[in-house]
Formats: sequence, C-alpha cells, structure tokens
Amino acid sequence: MNAAPAVEVKDLSIKFGDFTAVDKVSFSVNRGEIFGFLGANGAGKTTTIRMLTGLLLPSSGSALVGGLGFGDGGRGIKKIVGYMSQKFTLYNDLTVGENLDFAAGLRKLDPAYAKKRRKELFELIAFNKPLSSKVAALPGGIKQELALAAAMLHDPEIVFLDEPTSGVAPASRARFWALIRRITGLGKTVIVTTHYMDEAEQCGRIALMRTGRLIALGSPEELKASAFPGPMAEIDFNGAGSAAFIAGLEKAPGLLELSPHGMRWHAAFAAKAAMDAALAGLPPAASAALIKPSLEDVFIRLVEGAER
Repeated sequence: MNAAPAVEVKDLSIKFGDFTAVDKVSFSVNRGEIFGFLGANGAGKTTTIRMLTGLLLPSSGSALVGGLGFGDGGRGIKKIVGYMSQKFTLYNDLTVGENLDFAAGLRKLDPAYAKKRRKELFELIAFNKPLSSKVAALPGGIKQELALAAAMLHDPEIVFLDEPTSGVAPASRARFWALIRRITGLGKTVIVTTHYMDEAEQCGRIALMRTGRLIALGSPEELKASAFPGPMAEIDFNGAGSAAFIAGLEKAPGLLELSPHGMRWHAAFAAKAAMDAALAGLPPAASAALIKPSLEDVFIRLVEGAER
C-alpha cells in the first residue's frame, strides 16, 4: 500500500496580474481521506482546486498530486484525478447515455471499458433510469450524482468536488454525502469545497481559507478546540430587552467572540470565571446554557471576525 500522501502542497501561490488569488498555501491530504475546503466566496478554494487538477499552473510553490507535479504542464495529473466543477457539468439537452459517451470520448476511453465503468458507477449511485432519459428532466440531486459518475468514468485516484451540493435539497445532500463516504470506502481520496457547515462536519480534516491564505487546518473537533479554548454560552433573552446587556457584554473582560444566532446569542470566553462574571447581570427573564461550539462558530470567529 502506498503510504505517501495523495496530495502534498508547499507554498503554493498563483497571481493574476497584481492580484494574489492563493498565497503560499501548504498542506497534505492522506490517501482515502475526505478533505474539506471551507471559506467565504473569493477565499481561494476553487482556484486552489483548479491548480491541483492541472487546470491552472501555479505562479510559485510546488504540489504533488498522486506523486505527480506540474513539470508536464499538468497533463499527468489530469489523468489520475476526477473533477466535478461548481457549475453543473452535464448537458441538459442530451440524454444520460449521450452525456456519459461524450465524457468517455473526452477521456479517450475504450468503449468496452467505458460501458463497464458506467455499469459499475450506476450500481454505486443506485441509478435506475433509462439511458435515453433527458438530463433536463431529472431531479437536481440525481443530476449531481450523474455528474459525479461522469467525473469518475476513468477510475481516478483522487476526486475533486467543488461545492457539489450547492442548490440541492437537504435530502439529496445527505444522499450525496453517503455516496462520498462509499467512494472513500473504495480507496479513493475526496477533496471537497462546501459552504454548508453540516457537510464540513463530515470531513476528516478541513482547511479553512480566507483571502487566499490558509488560516486553520485540522479535524472539526481540533478547529473548535483551537478557536474556543474556553467555555461558550448560548443566551436566550426570552423576549426581554437585550440591547443594553449586549452592549455591556461586548466590553466584558475575557470575551473572545459574541455573535447572534437567530433569536439567541453565542458568547465565548477565555475562562469560566470570566463567563460567570459577565453573565451575572443577565435580565431576570433571560437564561444562559453552556454549549459546545459548532463549525459555524469557528467560521464566524476566524473568518467573519477577522474581516470585522
């Protein structure tokens, strides 16, 4: 078994004119891992993926993808990776069969091999519609699963998924992530970008990006522990006036982060003593409960907090 990382990146950067889209990013991805990229729009997630799939050549730094570099212009990398882009990659006016035949033709796959792979992938995604079905007539979730099948026709080692469930219903998102887990169970490595915090929770590790830089890296639990070393309280004012208390809380010693979550507030502190002192003056109708931070809290603190 190959123990080398599936992807190894060191100081990877790319510039477009004077604009640095990705700035000295370094990380590695283990074989068989679900590795996530999390960040706001424009953080550099898609640009990083486009470099790692050989679609863009970096301005500086290095990367090995499946042991291959950019010395040949990325041609070798393209043969061993599958890529499902942000935008839907199948043609709505073609049938399912025509789309997959076209994808196989682009990869110059032997027709017999492409037919065998199509059967294997249909079993994997539990697709049972006729090949003559127009893609335009299929539900959104099934379209995304077909796009994934098209990206995997050539049996890639590493699969890149760029926001694969954007705009898909929650039930279809859950089904797609079950499919991702089945893929890694087959020994594939999956690298995925997402805006959904519940999806990021399912990654083995997450690279959190902001303005082209990697600002945090680790498992979901490691990111939470690093961003919030002390306790967090959820405050429910239960209709009581909150403005004056929040204004004072913002200046409380030991406060790390304060943010609204619907009708409630999350307040993180450096230590329990600081929390107890800050919450001592809660309005009588209000209540506070200790909670565990979520990835959404991490995102607010490290990304939105830095921008504020």
